[in-house]
Amino acid sequence: MDDVTFEAQSDAEGTDRSAIIMMLTYVEAECRRLGDAEAARHAALAAALINGQPVTHAVETGLRHVPAVAAPLN
Repeated sequence: MDDVTFEAQSDAEGTDRSAIIMMLTYVEAECRRLGDAEAARHAALAAALINGQPVTHAVETGLRHVPAVAAPLN
């Protein structure tokens, strides 16, 4: 019988990560809309840390310069 491998764990982790990044992107946009640049930078920093980006780049430029992450909307 053939060996079967399940990748549900890694798929779920990737989906969770994408959802968190989408939420942090939304929080950053709302903070900017409300005029709170410091809070927006913190949200961008959190998203960059989850993405594994260098922290200094995220703080200086914000998350908007990061390539979009594809995530399911269901």
